Amino acid sequence: MQAIRSSDQHEETVDIPLDRISPDTLRNMIEEFVTREWSELSDAECTLDEKVGQVMQQLRDKRAKIVFDCISETWNIIPCR
Repeated sequence: MQAIRSSDQHEETVDIPLDRISPDTLRNMIEEFVTREWSELSDAECTLDEKVGQVMQQLRDKRAKIVFDCISETWNIIPCR
């Protein structure tokens, strides 16, 4: 894992490789992320499983990544630049 200093928010973050997270934990993290980030969206056309699948595919394609913020001791899924 690599510590990165974010120039935008001045927070120290660590990228968390997908292979370091158990499949069940990863699924739970993505479900929590989806319900947290998309709770205000009323997208009746997508189920929770479909949204989880979309995020999982973005993580696998390296279009998104999971990071841990060492200052706030929280994690998030963010787009890759």
